[in-house]
Amino acid sequence: MLDVRKLHMLAEVDRLGTIAAAAQALHLTAPGVSMQLTALEREVGLSLTERRGRRVALTPAGQLLARHGRDIVDQ
Repeated sequence: MLDVRKLHMLAEVDRLGTIAAAAQALHLTAPGVSMQLTALEREVGLSLTERRGRRVALTPAGQLLARHGRDIVDQ
């Protein structure tokens, strides 16, 4: 089972565009968010993010999982 907190982090990275911004919004550290996203990628067996300069873009799989994560958090 996937951790809802990790899904929430992924959704925030998608919304805000950077790990640092997501970490600030979630009151966490950027390295902590990065480590959790790496763990989530290992859990699902797919690459969910890709670097684009200083920003992070979600892969198609990451976008889909982020949408589901937002839905779960909203409920």
